[in-house]
Amino acid sequence: MRAVVQRVDGARVEVAGETVGEIVGEGLCVLVGVTHEDTPQKAAQLARKLWSVRILQGEKSCSDTAAPLLVISQFTLYGDARKGRRPTWNAAAPGPVAEPLVDEVVAQLRELGAHVETGRFGADMKVSLTNDGPFTVLVEV
Repeated sequence: MRAVVQRVDGARVEVAGETVGEIVGEGLCVLVGVTHEDTPQKAAQLARKLWSVRILQGEKSCSDTAAPLLVISQFTLYGDARKGRRPTWNAAAPGPVAEPLVDEVVAQLRELGAHVETGRFGADMKVSLTNDGPFTVLVEV
């Protein structure tokens, strides 16, 4: 699993003009990509990492400050544009594999005590955020 994690001061995701997920104030916006070899165990590992990674102000984590997370599925994180002009998506897991694993990341975060908002899997989403720093890291498990 791969996640692009951005420290934000507010973030929102809309589908067809409707806000489906939003966090206000300091938190993390997390784009999650799933590949073919990923498992529920990797989803749990990613959730633990997201909950405890110390990238908020003062080197704090969401677990330290109860900061919320906005988790959005992002199959394009496994795009490959090394050849030609058109990326391939061969490394991205198909929806029936990826969706339950993204859901598992969210479930595991909630089990840890996190407030989690989400996008809508497979939808055409519009993501708005204020990157704080800017601060963006790539997390892979």
